[in-house]
Amino acid sequence: MAVIDIQRPRAAVGGRAVAVLLAVLALAHVYWATGLTWPAADERGLSLAVLGGVVSFGPAVVLPLAVLEGGAAVAVAAHARGVRGHRVPQLVTYAVACGMLLRGAAGLVWIVVGRDGSGAAFPWLNALLYTPLSMVFGWTALRAAR
Repeated sequence: MAVIDIQRPRAAVGGRAVAVLLAVLALAHVYWATGLTWPAADERGLSLAVLGGVVSFGPAVVLPLAVLEGGAAVAVAAHARGVRGHRVPQLVTYAVACGMLLRGAAGLVWIVVGRDGSGAAFPWLNALLYTPLSMVFGWTALRAAR
């Protein structure tokens, strides 16, 4: 039987924030799986803005990501809620933290060595949005996992 731990309010709030971010990412991937490409004009523009290269945003690529992010959101939310007696939500929360921090570190490296000055959207989005969010939410997930 699971027991609720109510002594971790800050970690719980941070964990819930990470879970919401993961759920939003899952919904974005489901949205893109439909063939819609907002905020870009087409799939190529979306791929260049999000990944910095041309990659398919077809259902076979983005739906597995949506499932992974959705499952992670549920596990992180369960851990943030303080459900005890199950290690899986905590381990998933640690995995999410590691993944986000790794993405943040890769983004920092790309900022230092990868800027080509082309004026494309990805370098700016990476420097001002993707990397800072990855670092902040990765740190938050790590604190929530403890």
